[in-house]
This record gives sequence, C-alpha cells and structure tokens, in this order.
Amino acid sequence: MTDDIQISSPRRKAIRDLVDRHAPMRNGFIDRNCSFHDSDHRFMRFLVPEGGRVLEVGCGTGRLLAALRPSRGVGIDISGRMIEIARADHPGLEFIHGDVEDPATLAGLDGPFDTIVLSDTIGFLDDCQTTLAALKPLMGPDTRIVIAYYNYLWGGLLKLAERLGLRMPTPELNWLRTPDIENLLFLTGFEPIRSDWRQLIPYRLLGLGTLINRFIGTLPLVRLLCLRNYIVARAPGLEPPRPLSTTVVVPCRNERGNVEPIARRIPRFCEDLEILFVEGHSADGTFAEIERVIAAMPERDMKALRQDGRGKGDAVRKGFDQARGDILMILDADMTVPPEDLPKFYEAIVSGKGEFINGSRLVYPMEKDAMRFLNRIANHAFSYLFTWLLNQRHTDTLCGTKVLRRHHYRTIADNRHYFGDFDPFGDFDLLFGAAKANLKVIEIPVRYQARTFGETQISRFRHGLLLLRMARVAYTKLKGI
Repeated sequence: MTDDIQISSPRRKAIRDLVDRHAPMRNGFIDRNCSFHDSDHRFMRFLVPEGGRVLEVGCGTGRLLAALRPSRGVGIDISGRMIEIARADHPGLEFIHGDVEDPATLAGLDGPFDTIVLSDTIGFLDDCQTTLAALKPLMGPDTRIVIAYYNYLWGGLLKLAERLGLRMPTPELNWLRTPDIENLLFLTGFEPIRSDWRQLIPYRLLGLGTLINRFIGTLPLVRLLCLRNYIVARAPGLEPPRPLSTTVVVPCRNERGNVEPIARRIPRFCEDLEILFVEGHSADGTFAEIERVIAAMPERDMKALRQDGRGKGDAVRKGFDQARGDILMILDADMTVPPEDLPKFYEAIVSGKGEFINGSRLVYPMEKDAMRFLNRIANHAFSYLFTWLLNQRHTDTLCGTKVLRRHHYRTIADNRHYFGDFDPFGDFDLLFGAAKANLKVIEIPVRYQARTFGETQISRFRHGLLLLRMARVAYTKLKGI
C-alpha cells in the first residue's frame, strides 16, 4: 500500500477519495475508449520528444507516461490506488504518491525535466496559478510544459457519458477555455508557443471518424469545436543573457561581385564572430574571390567551404555542421537583406525573446524590382497558409535570413528523419524542424533590397510549385497526424 498524504483542501480530499474508489476500473475505461486515448497518446508523442526526462503531474495509472517513452519518467498522483497500479504496470518508471499543490511534494523532486505534462490535471487543481508557478524550479531553459484538457463546449456530453457508464466518473472540474489557460500561463511568467485542437469525433466509426479528424477537424474555426485542446509553453528568463559566439553562414553560387561587400559590411556585433562562405560550384570564379578576400582581410575570422552537393539547403547544412559559433545565422549572398540587420537578430536570440528568428521582407516598403508583384501576392497568401500549418505566426517563410542556437539546430538535425530529405532550399527544413521541436519563433522585419550584382536564382512558377509541395509535407507531418 502507498503511504497516506496530508491534504488540507476538502475539495482535494473528495477528489482523492473518488479517484481511489474508481482506480481499479481506470484501465478498463481507457480500453473502452481506445480510439480517443490512442489518438491522444499519438499526438502527445508528437509534442513530447522520445527519450527525454518527463514529469507527468496527475499521472493516473501511468499509461500516458509510458506511451511517451521517456529516458526518465516520473509521475505524481494524489490517488494512492492509482499509484499502486502504475507501479505494478510500469516498473521502469518512477511514481510518487503526493499532492502537487503541496510544496513539499515538488521540493522532493530531482529536476530539471525536459517536459512537464499536465493531462487533464489542470481541471482538478484548486489554485492553477500557484501550481504552475511552483513548477518553474523543475524547469531548465529548454523545458516545455504541455497542458492537455477538454473543450468546455463538450461538458454536457461528457457528463452524459459518465451517467451512461461510458466514462470514468469525475468531480466538478475547472472548465477552462484555451484562452483561460493561456492567461494563467501568462500570469505565472510562461509564454505559450503553440495551441492545437484535436478529435472532432472521438470514435473511429470504421475509419470515418479518423478521416474527419484528420482532414476536417484540423481546419480553421472547425478545430475550435474539437474535444481535445493542447497548449505548449516555455518559461523565458530562466537563463540570464550572456554574450555568445556566432557563425554567419553565407551560401553563394555565382556571387563573385558580392563577396567583398559582404565581408566588409557584416557588423562586428559580438566579440567572437565567424564568417563561413559556402560556395556551390560557381562558374564565375566566386571561390577564387572568396580566397582573395580572406587573404586581404586577415583581421576577420573568415573561412571558405565548397559544398559537396547541390542547392542552398546542402550548403546551409555543410556550413552549420562545421560552424563553431553558439549562434548560427544564414545570410544570402545576394544581399537583398542588408548585412547591417544581423545585430537585430543577435539581440533577439541572446535576450531570449525567441529561439528561432526569421526575417520578414513583407513589412517595410521594398526597393523597386526587389520582388515582383506576383511573387509578393503569393508570399502573402502562403504566409496565412503556413501560419495555420505551423501553429505560429509566419509572414515570410522564404526570407533567407534565419537564426537559431547551435544546440537547437542539432535537435532539428537529429530529428530530420521525421520529415525526410524534402527541401532543396533549406528554409522549410529549418522551419518545420523548429515547429516539431516546439521552438519559439519570432520575426524581425527587414528592408528588402534589389540585387546590385548577378541574377536571381528564384523561378516564380517552379518555386511556387515547391511551396505547394512544402505545404503538403507540412500538412502530412505536422497537421494531419
């Protein structure tokens, strides 16, 4: 038997007693509603990386925690009977009988954790705000908190399901809408990164429910009617700002006339700044020009690489793999984004305002001929599409200037198999990877300028088809899960 715990709240005691009485039936209810729980576990596995350190607050019989496949899994629950079942069913995980609203319970945990999960637990708490704040000492700079909860619009149907014996009895819950949970996170110093809505129909219905959930339930507005809500948040400010070394990767093909201006115009915005030119089989002597400029400017830490494959994506990967900086930046060699804007990106990532910084060319007026009219219309249209697909605001997915920390890039690279080798330009490889890793994306407006040397390597129709292909990949891997 598990040890008894002290609970001061009469409501929490009543919850404990109710859950204890029905604990032996919990796994049976899960099996009876396997369509809902299988879908929920599948999406939670999408949100929570496998092999991490996971704390689940309100773990029940431990099925969700086990489904997440953590390297270290810790579950807390107020019900001693639930903990007994969890320990017997999942001996490789650690289960603690305790009240998360008791400071002593959290003080006894050995953190930090990579992910903290509250699946339905927020509905049982007496003081959500205080409990969320108490979780911060168990978090590191990259920890994510994942909150899953029911849509309050389904309250009547869920109570009916309980009366019909289709669902485990529950006490009166805190019925919180997604904005209410986001407000609680804001009040406790968290920053929501993404919100998702899933399961318009929580039954398979011979496959029809699955199809509706995938292709209709994820659509704008319709998704707000779904049964299940998910919020992923971070706690910014846990790591104090400090100077970081930076590598600027400059992919260049047939850009001989831009090499020296780039080398001279990149500001010295940090003490340790490396510039990597990655040349891509040019026909105009670009590589020889890079070598000349490096020799002529020994005071700058510049290096020349020749890419092995083809395309900007291949060049970026080679540059990032050989970069030594804590921060990785991409600067297109055409200089349509001024090198003088790079300090803004550095400040945004060092200060912790964002974890993936993307430039946006569609805010300020552009120079004449910088972007053709049809290209601009298409970019605006795709910005709405990708904002929905990626669940964070994106106004300009094709801006070449992208910045992130090296260890976050390693996370993206290590999980590249999830998407496969699909992106010759590298922009979407990084954007999709950042979305999968739940990185906080922010955009910095830049002034888009016309080329002064060379010719554009962008084809509006060929690359328009590429955008459609990227949208399909994003939907398949990020939305239609």
